Amino acid sequence: MEFPDFAVACGEEGSDPLVTHNGETVRVDEYAASGHLAHTDDDLAAVAALGVHVWRYGMPWRMTEPEPGVYDWTMWDKALAACERHGLTPVIDLCHFGLPDHYPGFCDPSWVEGFCRYTDAFLARYEEPKWFTPVNEPGITALSSGLIGGWNDRRTSRPDYFVALAHVVLANLEAIARVRADRDGWWIGAEGFGCYIGVDDDGQRKADDARALQQAVWDLHLGVEPRPQVADLFEAVDDGVLARIGDLEAPVDHVVAGHDFYPVGVTRYGGGEHQPLTIGERIDAYEREARAWHQRYGRDFWVAETSNLGLPVGQQEEWLAALVERLDAMKADGLPVRGVCWYSRGDQYDWDSMLLEPVGRVTRVGLFDDQRQPRPVADAYRQLATRS
Repeated sequence: MEFPDFAVACGEEGSDPLVTHNGETVRVDEYAASGHLAHTDDDLAAVAALGVHVWRYGMPWRMTEPEPGVYDWTMWDKALAACERHGLTPVIDLCHFGLPDHYPGFCDPSWVEGFCRYTDAFLARYEEPKWFTPVNEPGITALSSGLIGGWNDRRTSRPDYFVALAHVVLANLEAIARVRADRDGWWIGAEGFGCYIGVDDDGQRKADDARALQQAVWDLHLGVEPRPQVADLFEAVDDGVLARIGDLEAPVDHVVAGHDFYPVGVTRYGGGEHQPLTIGERIDAYEREARAWHQRYGRDFWVAETSNLGLPVGQQEEWLAALVERLDAMKADGLPVRGVCWYSRGDQYDWDSMLLEPVGRVTRVGLFDDQRQPRPVADAYRQLATRS
């Protein structure tokens, strides 16, 4: 099954990392916060009614593998049956920021082998899915677990970041290779996509450093030499892991790389760095970054996640219109833009603190609000999804 030339997609937020809150280790559970699992049919029906057919979806790995090598497919059976009922083709997400409790963290290599077994078991059970995002946002997973210190391993050093990053990339590539060996499958990527503006010389250096750190995840996946600013990656990561990553370099065909681009993802360094950016300035920054990204990596791409995150909820429609207009223009100019995905269907929870304070604060970014009522942007998205 070919991925659409230009997909208009949606997804369900299901992040589940471990965080420290009030001195205790707490499991974030976005599905529990939103009540999605109790409203699966209603939620999928609402998305399908917008004319959306491409649906980013994943069930928590920790709940599918409660013990090492022991799988409970109840949630996946229900989820995929609901997709079929409502005419949604899923992009399968197997790991969304969290690990089963029996793995110590992303810096420990043991989870990679476990993830390979899980992928094999999923493929053996479900023959239909063709589109996969095996690991959601590999770079953000590693950054938040190994460098920022907020999730899972909760470490705060560059070596730990690079170790976690290499493990996540390896797991993703191993899964992609398994999918392609088993069926006519696609890697439909989803990766945090920051845009960096350097206002002066010092700001430009900082922007270049941030870009090098972010793009290390693409370099490893796609076989591109990392930039000099991240040369210490090779000192931190085991040579055997790097060699295996090199052997598994992502294919060129059946790949749509994912840019997860939000208003909050544009950073200005140097003079005026704290002044607010307009929507137009943010969209301009994305186009510059996306064109340079494509020149470096040469893969088809889509905006695998976007919303008004970083802007008031009242600007949802303005953001969507500006972004889609620019994506259309880029595609008309010959860039292989393969679609856009509003993320997510409903409001999210605690993303104002990047999940570090899991207290149930609503993050108002959904096509539908926390009471499952459509916002005006839902109608705008319906018009986009059903345009000829």
